[in-house]
Order: sequence, then C-alpha cells, then structure tokens
Amino acid sequence: MSTKAGNKSARRRAREFALQGLYEWLVGRGDLAAIDAHVREHEGFAHCDSRHFDALLHGCAREAAALDAALARHADRKVAEMSPVEHGVLMIGSYELAHCADVPYKVAINEAVELAKTFGGTDGHKYVNGVLDKLAPELRPQEVAAARTPRAG
Repeated sequence: MSTKAGNKSARRRAREFALQGLYEWLVGRGDLAAIDAHVREHEGFAHCDSRHFDALLHGCAREAAALDAALARHADRKVAEMSPVEHGVLMIGSYELAHCADVPYKVAINEAVELAKTFGGTDGHKYVNGVLDKLAPELRPQEVAAARTPRAG
C-alpha cells in the first residue's frame, strides 16, 4: 500500500486521527468530547473510518489504565516516561489487539509501527514493534500460536 495521502486506507486515516486526539488528551488531559470535535474538524476527516476512529479514541481513553498496565508488563520503562506519541501509538496497537478481532494481530502491529514511523522519533517504531510483539501472545494467544507454528509441507 502506498503511503501517499491520497492512497491511505480509511482505517489508517482513522488511526492517524485517533493518535492526534490521544496525543492531545495525553498531553493536556482535556475534555475528550471537545478533543473529538476538534479532530473531526481536520481536513480529510471525512475520508476516515469514523466508527474505527470512535472505537480507538474513546476506547483508549476509557481503558487507559488497563492498556497502560498491559503495556507496562512488556515495556522497559514506565508509561509516564514514554513520549506522548509512542504512548498513544502503543495504546492504539494494544487496544486493537484486545478489542478489534477483525484486525489480524500482524496488521495491528504493523499499523502501529507505521504510525510510529510517521509521527514518532527516529527509532520509536522499533520500540513499538518490540512491545506489541511481546503483548500479542498475551492478548491473541491462539492467533499468534497459529501464525508462529511451522506448517508441515
């Protein structure tokens, strides 16, 4: 898939807009409804999967403590020490792993890595990949086991 703005999937756009909202929420701890309304005003929002955006933004905020606890089990530093971009990306990735069964675990991880490459620091995507790769077997044990089991041929 091309990374040109015109060729982004509606789901990828939803993740990007959700990350922008989560970033604003994590940094300012503002009112989520106001943040939601603000993000919806951005150019291009009409081209995103608004249902997925809603699930990600509101689900991540609602379940922040549980997501952070899951991340803390696999991260090498406290969530409070992460950049807000990495934190938001990891929240989105872990939320998708935990609650979006229609998104294959490898896709959830890859999309989080792509978000980190686009919005995060130089090697943030490597960190995101490592944490989510450790978290995936906990949240999607059967799917990960099936994918990691060599097939007889």
